Amino acid sequence: MIARTVNQLFYLYYLLLIIRIFLSWIPNIDWEAEPFRLIRSITDPFLNIFRGIIPPIGGMLDISPILAIILLSVLQGIVVSFIAGLGL
Repeated sequence: MIARTVNQLFYLYYLLLIIRIFLSWIPNIDWEAEPFRLIRSITDPFLNIFRGIIPPIGGMLDISPILAIILLSVLQGIVVSFIAGLGL
């Protein structure tokens, strides 16, 4: 049961990351308005880790979300498998 809940939380975070990525393609979004500020405050700390490693290509194309999603997928597999292995 706990493993399923943790798995769903990872899925929710995936959705927030995807929404954040799509919203970044819209040039006139006011990132200080809700719910955009909430989405940014939840996803940007994780994305900023990768933005520090790989700067945007040509100053425009940010591929850091690809790495973020890959790492999140790996973490999900490890964490959920560990919790499931404990029988939780």
